[in-house]
Amino acid sequence: MTAQLNPRGDVAVLVPAAGAGVRLGPGRPKALRLLAGEPLLVHAVRRLAAAPSVHTIVVAAPPAEVQAVRELLAPVAPVIVVPGGAERQASVAAALAAVPAGPTIVLVHDAARALTPPELVESVAAAVRGGRDAVIPVLPVVDTIKEVGADEVVLGTVDRSALRAVQTPQGFRRAVLSAAHAAAGDSLTDDAGLVEKQGVAVSCVPGSEYAVKITRPFDLALAEHLLAAAG
Repeated sequence: MTAQLNPRGDVAVLVPAAGAGVRLGPGRPKALRLLAGEPLLVHAVRRLAAAPSVHTIVVAAPPAEVQAVRELLAPVAPVIVVPGGAERQASVAAALAAVPAGPTIVLVHDAARALTPPELVESVAAAVRGGRDAVIPVLPVVDTIKEVGADEVVLGTVDRSALRAVQTPQGFRRAVLSAAHAAAGDSLTDDAGLVEKQGVAVSCVPGSEYAVKITRPFDLALAEHLLAAAG
């Protein structure tokens, strides 16, 4: 059954999904790799569509796969699909340009975080709705972190109490994200980094253990386990 988005919602979600995903090994673009028999992108979009505030979802697909992605997602949710760019920032900009009038909150979400729960989408959106210009979900860093020199000799131990691991979706007031992309110079892989360069304060909300980024074969195996445990 195709999910119905909220016509009165105030949230648009951009999903840059044009990356190759070389660390997952050879094969199709990362967003189209299979997890439990379905592409990562399908899992991600299904969960985004389940968030009550979402009005629009825009996917930036590999240019050669745009029609295939439209057909893939048609049974999942009414999604706008546009050609992505060579780099993530270009894909986000292309998706942002396709957002219709209406939503005042824009979230940017990695398709590789395919199991992100709808509750996290709503948490990020609520923080922006509450007055924050930019919001990121984070988890505490639990590993000991060492600073290492070029010769692989430890230079020191980093205080992890002030460190956070950043997840997606990252949320922004629409005008803030649009201005950051319009002023972008060097390409960044993190949209919060773009708005930081514009002097905008970025706030944090608690992330989710399920929002793991599927980058390596081990991550894919972990996601399979999480899906099986949840089912």
